[in-house]
Amino acid sequence: MSNSLKQRLLDRARNRRDSETPAAGAEAAPRVSERFTRFDLQPGYQQLQMMRSSGERLGIDDPFFRVHESSGGATTVIDGRECINFASYNYLGLVHHPQVIRAGIEALERYGSSVSASRPVSGERPIHQALESAIAECYASEAALVFVSGHATNVSTIGYLLGPRDLILHDEYIHNSTLVGAQLSGARRMSFTHNDPQALEALLERHRGQFERVLIVIEGLYSMDGDAPALERFVALKQRYSSWLMVDEAHSFGVLGESGRGIGEMSGVATQDVDIWMGTLSKSLAGCGGYITGCRALVDTLRYFAPGFLYSVGMPAQVAAPSLAALQIMRAEPERVTRLHHISRYFAERARAKGWNTGDSIGAAIVPVIVGSSAKAARASARLLEAGINVQPILHPAVPEKSARLRFFFSCEHTEAQIDTTLEALDRVL
Repeated sequence: MSNSLKQRLLDRARNRRDSETPAAGAEAAPRVSERFTRFDLQPGYQQLQMMRSSGERLGIDDPFFRVHESSGGATTVIDGRECINFASYNYLGLVHHPQVIRAGIEALERYGSSVSASRPVSGERPIHQALESAIAECYASEAALVFVSGHATNVSTIGYLLGPRDLILHDEYIHNSTLVGAQLSGARRMSFTHNDPQALEALLERHRGQFERVLIVIEGLYSMDGDAPALERFVALKQRYSSWLMVDEAHSFGVLGESGRGIGEMSGVATQDVDIWMGTLSKSLAGCGGYITGCRALVDTLRYFAPGFLYSVGMPAQVAAPSLAALQIMRAEPERVTRLHHISRYFAERARAKGWNTGDSIGAAIVPVIVGSSAKAARASARLLEAGINVQPILHPAVPEKSARLRFFFSCEHTEAQIDTTLEALDRVL
């Protein structure tokens, strides 16, 4: 072999080796399993596919994301057919009230479809201030603040107020938004047995001295079971152990109390005895978003520093205005709350008389019928829809399998005749 040919072969081998060797300072790309890069292999999607396959084997249609072709109240339209509806949080029947609709239209025409910026920058409108003043007045508190999302209200408030040296104690059935807020805060988190002040006191006695701030979070009305806490006992504990108490009134405001002012009114507890009142605008108040109300120092702090408010676009005027109108109607027409209480109890009492398990529901807007298995609940929901009755099943893992249920939400617009029709259909189905 000539020297020139030998040199050419050596050069070719060296070039091949160099192309296969990482450059100086670079590392070879790691080998990563497809299960970490493909969305269809992620645990959530795998679980969803398993649920869908189980439903197909049992002959059960997906009960979720049913398309409603009208406003949801005591009735709704699904697949072109009017149904009796028990799957709406429209407790006071105000979503389609002419005064509420008109308020939204007038705000849209005056302020446009978006405030286009965060409220501290250039998104503040008079309607925001009017709504917050009305909420604060309703609670007899110093100030209030509205957020564009109910979920973000809890996440941002709890996430900002607490830190790693603090402790959050919450009911074991607390809403996901509180859990996410607690994770964001970095605070230590512990749950206590549902609606059990003694279990809470045991935690306070053991841990209060180890933390700077302690926040206790409960709900005014629990949406899975329709039960309520003994608020006065939780107030006594927060005072005894120098803690903050936060009450999530997403489902209790507009529902509990003689005039719908919530669990404080029902319990006879002064609003000032609760440090943080939270609620949503999407249920009784016929809008979208959430609110915090309490002392001015709390609200001013959140107004200037809570990320979910400070860095978010302001609530559209046509969303704020209907909620303000709904609040005004609620206060002017307390008979709506009275009718809601009556129709809820009417269903609950007759369901229990038939031997159905309604859990610990107090018979105010939310009454579950616990059937004991996810398959049975989903099948019952499908058969009721065939009969012209829309009620959603609550399945595992949202609740334990043995606690799978049909969950009935009531509106003041439901009639006794609609309840009787529903009870007869339930008899056939169950």
